Amino acid sequence: MRQSGWQQFKRKLFEVPFFMKLFHWEFWPFNVFYFPVFIYYAFLSAKARSVFFFSAANPTIELGGMLGESKGDIFKLIPEKYVPTTRRFPPSSSAKDITTWMEATRLNYPILLKPDIGERGWMVKKIDSLVDIEQYLKRIKVDFLAQAYVSYPIELGLFYYRFPGVAKGRISSITRKGLMAVTGDGKTTARSLLTSNLRARLYIKDFEEKYPEKMDMVPGKGETIEVEPIGNHCRGTTFLDDTGLATEALEATFDEIAASIPGFHFGRFDLRCQSYEDLEKGINFKILELNGAGAEPGHIYQPGRSIWKGYRDVLHHLNVLCNIAIQNHRLGVPYTPFKEGLRFIKKVKAYNRLKESE
Repeated sequence: MRQSGWQQFKRKLFEVPFFMKLFHWEFWPFNVFYFPVFIYYAFLSAKARSVFFFSAANPTIELGGMLGESKGDIFKLIPEKYVPTTRRFPPSSSAKDITTWMEATRLNYPILLKPDIGERGWMVKKIDSLVDIEQYLKRIKVDFLAQAYVSYPIELGLFYYRFPGVAKGRISSITRKGLMAVTGDGKTTARSLLTSNLRARLYIKDFEEKYPEKMDMVPGKGETIEVEPIGNHCRGTTFLDDTGLATEALEATFDEIAASIPGFHFGRFDLRCQSYEDLEKGINFKILELNGAGAEPGHIYQPGRSIWKGYRDVLHHLNVLCNIAIQNHRLGVPYTPFKEGLRFIKKVKAYNRLKESE
């Protein structure tokens, strides 16, 4: 179908990364999108009578999981059967330390390496060889986790919350992650295929730096190459809204999982599974991470979704977070004192400066 002049102009405009980001709010900087949310947060702080009210939502997680929490410590709360084989290493570790652990746990490549404290995909890397381990160790300056790679085909962010004293919770968001990939015609390089994709064009410089060997590959006709193996929005992953697939059976399964995690009431399970049917049954899946009070309902970033619906869903989850924290507080869970909260934020800022020096 022939495009109108306006459609052709709009397409040309969106081919420029600046305008692509400007007119698609899912690409806006965090502080820009969340500025109005901070106003609502101030209202909830007054309602709860604490700036750090969120710390009471998940009392067994540091600061409720809003920021600066240890992934390794959270894994200790989750029953072992639900998580991949994982171990924390200091930045002074050698490649031999990691390979010895792999041998002891009978793990083969690939594995994942990622910071114990981190967000938005920073320094998360799929490791395919000893050389990859050695390169990673040259850059990492903080404690990190080595984790078995989970190859189940479906990657999800599943948001769950449950009020204190209530047996049944709610799955309020399911985000299916479409990893950045290209499908070949037998003639064109992955680089050219990415260049012809408006979304991929925003990340192609990163792909050139991280995966130069993939850029010159020529996938066969109908062959799909996964360019970015890490399911993170800021690394090119498309977030798709599958919330409508939340069934009573799925909620019952996560009621059981959440009840087995001490003190957990609010957050997002990042996981991989074989199928939705298996996930409903509680089989053939692994929890890659559990994010607490600071978690987002990722479905809001579905391409084309209204920004107003995005704000509606974010504010709803923030209100639920506050109400859970207030109820826990009434049951005797303390809020983090203001001075202690400030000290924790300073510690996180110092950690972030260390990250930025890498």
